[in-house]
Amino acid sequence: MTNEELEHGSFEIENRIRNLMWTISGDYDLDTKPDVTSFYKSKYISIYDAIKQGAFSRFFDKDAFALYLLKKVYLGADESQLVTLGQICVEAACHDKIEKERPGVPDIRKKAFEAIMDHDFEKMLDTYTGKVKLAYMREALTGSAPADSRVIRPFEQLKRLEQAQKTEELVQAVDWFYNQMVDPTFEKRVGDLEKVLSVSTEELSGFDWQDFLEEEAAEDAYRRMQHQLADAMTSFSEKEKEKKEQEQKGGTQVIGLDDEAIAKMNSYIELNYGRSYLTPLEAERINHQICTGAHADCTLYFTDGILANMVKVNAQSEYARRTKEVNWRVYEQNRRMAKQNIDMLTNVLKRALVARNEKETYVGEFGRILPNRLWNIGRTENRKLFLQESRRYNTDFVVEVLIDGSGSQRSRQSHVALQAFMLSEALTNVGIPHRVMSFCTFWDYTVMRRFREYEDGREANLRIFEFYGSSNNRDGLAVRAAAAGLLKRDEENKILIVLSDGRPNDIVVNRPNSRNPRPYFGDYGTKDTAMEVRHLRNAGVSVLGVFTGEEGDLQAERRIFGKDFAYIRRIDNFSAVVGRYLKKQLEETCN
Repeated sequence: MTNEELEHGSFEIENRIRNLMWTISGDYDLDTKPDVTSFYKSKYISIYDAIKQGAFSRFFDKDAFALYLLKKVYLGADESQLVTLGQICVEAACHDKIEKERPGVPDIRKKAFEAIMDHDFEKMLDTYTGKVKLAYMREALTGSAPADSRVIRPFEQLKRLEQAQKTEELVQAVDWFYNQMVDPTFEKRVGDLEKVLSVSTEELSGFDWQDFLEEEAAEDAYRRMQHQLADAMTSFSEKEKEKKEQEQKGGTQVIGLDDEAIAKMNSYIELNYGRSYLTPLEAERINHQICTGAHADCTLYFTDGILANMVKVNAQSEYARRTKEVNWRVYEQNRRMAKQNIDMLTNVLKRALVARNEKETYVGEFGRILPNRLWNIGRTENRKLFLQESRRYNTDFVVEVLIDGSGSQRSRQSHVALQAFMLSEALTNVGIPHRVMSFCTFWDYTVMRRFREYEDGREANLRIFEFYGSSNNRDGLAVRAAAAGLLKRDEENKILIVLSDGRPNDIVVNRPNSRNPRPYFGDYGTKDTAMEVRHLRNAGVSVLGVFTGEEGDLQAERRIFGKDFAYIRRIDNFSAVVGRYLKKQLEETCN
């Protein structure tokens, strides 16, 4: 089929779908963009989507519903997951109403569901929301209720939603599903449904929605985004994952970039992560030294963050600003617990340092003479007749704190920020110089975000609340880059503390003539990170891994850090666990 024939075919299909939608809704002014791609999976999928589009417009206020979704995304909700939940809820609320009027719809619905399950079964099994969707379709096809205990409650909620009459009921249902199934911390971090609905039109119109839009929109980008969300509500088949989604979620395939994309990369990174604090010459020198071996063709980018060195207000800067507010709110809610942890960790460090500062005495060849050893003179060759004293001071310590700032940390980013802040406060209290940085990887750029430098004062610790998770993580390169600064320090005893989830995971961008296009994840990424840790330990640096992830990734964390890693099950136990490791490092250097 030629391109012209394909375009003509798509146009015909689009017209058929649109006419069906208009017939169902009774509104011939209804403006929507039909999804013709699902037609090539099965005509029944497209036909049923059109029926639902008409029913949705007829029985509910689709613009008001899409506006709710828009506000939820504005406050940081995951767009993809939210849209999926919206689609499931719209299906539940609409199908029974239209089936009562049009007897042929149940048969079309059944054939559409069969086609979706044929094409998308494996994809739906990958996510919690997909499993709920699958259970709902199975019940429609076979009449059997789900057996999975995790799916039963949301399934029952969907069945109740079939009786919904008002758009507000749809909104409440989706909000409940998202807060229960996708992000149980959302309501605590951001606010309840009332908070979501209170977002103003001015706030939405001032937000840069270009990163979310499927097409360019010169004006009224948020209105275009609202329409895009509304159109997506009645599509029930799984979409193919696009490059942007893979970048955000931490996919593992190799992506090829053309010369135009490469030329824009630095500007994009600058726009979304803030200007670099290095000169181009300094950056080039560091990249030449560090980006070698498995990390050849990668690029390091050092920045103080988008809020400190912003190019312009955009979606990322607004997200960073809101996340900072959420992180601070979590700190305020846990201020007493945080203070107790800081005080406990401070006391542990002080006691260890006091032990180091105590005088150590031993017999030597100079010092204060010992009368009881004078008998050796002329009788033996023993020249150790003197008492010597020595003292080691805490000024020979320096610490580097490195935080995994990838997208997999988003669900716990406020707690990760709080952990790093408590650690930084305790180190500040005892006068140990330390630097705090986070890292993430986007395209072939590993972004090293600096929160405080080694000699900064206490006020710099507050910048840690600007931490948020984004994109992927190339742990081995980040550890190597952080260590480069640490190894230049004059202090004799150097400690690197890495707060991570134990999951190196990076999309590899395949530049022209790339020397190392191998995807960086799984066993390959774990081994490379473990090798960097071993190199540092061989260079005399103490490396401690603080595990912030899920229990399923503990084994990878052990492979990377060996016996020197701490698993923080509860944040209120942070000081006890980390303090035990730091005390050990301080005491061992006394011997």
